[in-house]
Amino acid sequence: MGTEGMRASLISREVIADSIELVTRGNLFDALVVLVGCDKTIPGGIMALARLNIPGLILYGGSIAPGEFEGHPVTIQDVYEAIGSHSSGKMSDARLLALEKSACPGAGACGGQFTANTMSLVSEFLGIAPIGISNVPATNAAKAAAGERAGELVLDLLRRGVTPSQIITKSAIENAIAGVAATGGSTNAVLHLLAIANEARLPLSIDDFDQISSKTPIIADLKPGGRFVATDLYAAGGTALIAKRMIEAGLLNGDAITVSGKTLAQEANAAKESPKQEVVRDAKHPLKPTGGLVILKGNLAPEGCVIKVAGHNTMNFRGPARVFDSEEAAFAEIDKSKIKAGDVIVIRYEGPKGGPGMREMLAVTAALVGAGLGDSVALLTDGRFSGATHGLMAGHVAPEAAHGGPIAAIADGDTIIFDIPNRTLSVDLTAEQIQRRLATWKAPAPRFTSGVMAKYAFLVSSSSRGAVTDLPQTNLQPVQSGRTL
Repeated sequence: MGTEGMRASLISREVIADSIELVTRGNLFDALVVLVGCDKTIPGGIMALARLNIPGLILYGGSIAPGEFEGHPVTIQDVYEAIGSHSSGKMSDARLLALEKSACPGAGACGGQFTANTMSLVSEFLGIAPIGISNVPATNAAKAAAGERAGELVLDLLRRGVTPSQIITKSAIENAIAGVAATGGSTNAVLHLLAIANEARLPLSIDDFDQISSKTPIIADLKPGGRFVATDLYAAGGTALIAKRMIEAGLLNGDAITVSGKTLAQEANAAKESPKQEVVRDAKHPLKPTGGLVILKGNLAPEGCVIKVAGHNTMNFRGPARVFDSEEAAFAEIDKSKIKAGDVIVIRYEGPKGGPGMREMLAVTAALVGAGLGDSVALLTDGRFSGATHGLMAGHVAPEAAHGGPIAAIADGDTIIFDIPNRTLSVDLTAEQIQRRLATWKAPAPRFTSGVMAKYAFLVSSSSRGAVTDLPQTNLQPVQSGRTL
């Protein structure tokens, strides 16, 4: 996080899917249990299952337990926000070190409704993992039984001849989007569900997320925008309880089939709610009336961008642009306390092609929150955010700067306008002014000219299509005699 190494993160999703495909084809496997652990292995594993279309399911390693610091539970989110507090003089070296040592007490993926647990929920709401199996925390004693059940289920899928294409349908994808929206889940789910739909050859656009989210209330009080972590959700009744509440409110298609052979409604009906739990509400008493994901378009993002509204209440923002051509340049200014209330931070050339790899900006966004600027500044980028990010942060701006998108035309001092009710992100320039600036724009030299990073940058699609490297079906031509594609 915050280093060149983060460029590998999204690229690894494609490598994971390709590797699973190669191992499966090379060994002629009949069925698969795909073991996944964090935020790129889960979508990568689901993409591979959809691509191969042989019987299989996802088994998630599980969430980490929260740490404890000064008498209250903490996650990795708290560490990154503390870095901002430390930079602004609000936290000592000793307290920061103590927090860092406390935040991750054992095995498991990041503990809030960050990308890993968001995609774990996605796997269950898609039906490619049975409800409840992924929700078991990493170090919980019930994890062994979850693994054994996965083994039984995959053999049952093989006997019945049930393949992912029978489970991952458009309706299942819509269930997954609604689940993300209802839990204030990660913006990365947009990229990953677009990529999964692409592998399953299902129609899905970035606009579908806004349409579904706008009619889905937030009913789970989970970090980063809420109070609780994944282990709290498990104790409260788990993802099955969320699904039950949503089906009762008509927010999910309960008839969707899952790998267990039961419908989603049948799985959800088995939920056991803990007495006096506060993690999951009913849809009549939501935390917010509409879901956590919003898609903005406008003259800065003609193809769209993604913003998560679960962790803040700001619906309109206008301010001068502070433009940076890398994550490091932006972080340096925040670390020196040179970002002021009212600024709009613009981080570009961090998109799928320009990065390459679309780095997450948790170091930047958390430092802003830690410095006390989380509610008074906005940020937009053609890169991504961590699932732990909260605040007025627009990511996945497309087309990206490296493709000559309008974000490449922004200059320091330009007025940037966030208008969430009207779903627009714009710069106060005319179309002619933007075109004049882009006419003199030159693409920067690629950061990599060989190897996997260069191959990815050459092949990758726009973030509005999921940043996939697959060939569009419309571009595939039959192989002619003696010729290759």
